[in-house]
Amino acid sequence: MTKSLPALRGLLVLLTTLPLIAHAAEQLIVVEDRGGASALPYYEALNLQPRTNGAARPPIPTPQGPMTPADEASMLPVRSAKLTPGTVSRRVIEAPGLRPFVVVGDDEISQAWLQRHAASLRERGAVGLVVNAETAQALARLRELAPGVPLAPVAADDLSDRLGLRHYPALITSTGIEQ
Repeated sequence: MTKSLPALRGLLVLLTTLPLIAHAAEQLIVVEDRGGASALPYYEALNLQPRTNGAARPPIPTPQGPMTPADEASMLPVRSAKLTPGTVSRRVIEAPGLRPFVVVGDDEISQAWLQRHAASLRERGAVGLVVNAETAQALARLRELAPGVPLAPVAADDLSDRLGLRHYPALITSTGIEQ
């Protein structure tokens, strides 16, 4: 029964659309006219002509995605030229609903900061953006320092501009930016 279900659906669709197709060629019947201006000039301005059999339009090419799926190693090295290790001044932002996230790099300051704040970041459900890292081994080292905190390589120059952030490590929450 399940094999004939698609065929049955197709037949049902065909039977329900046949009357509609037959009536599509008939002239429009106006059921009620409440006055106003005719819309005919607007349709005439479009200059819609029925297609002839020989005037087939060329197919629109479909963009092709990459042949091989991207993996994390293909995202490395990741570099964010507008972000460097340094001191981040605490400030207030208003971003209701923003999930806490951290911005770190593969440097001694970020490594020490991640290790010191790992438990707090896990409790908050924070995710991490690694904005400067050269190798997969560097990324793995950072992950070892903060187990349970998802870390992903991301070029963050645009984020830097939007948040006015110039240094990392930093914690960004819905209410503020801090270190």
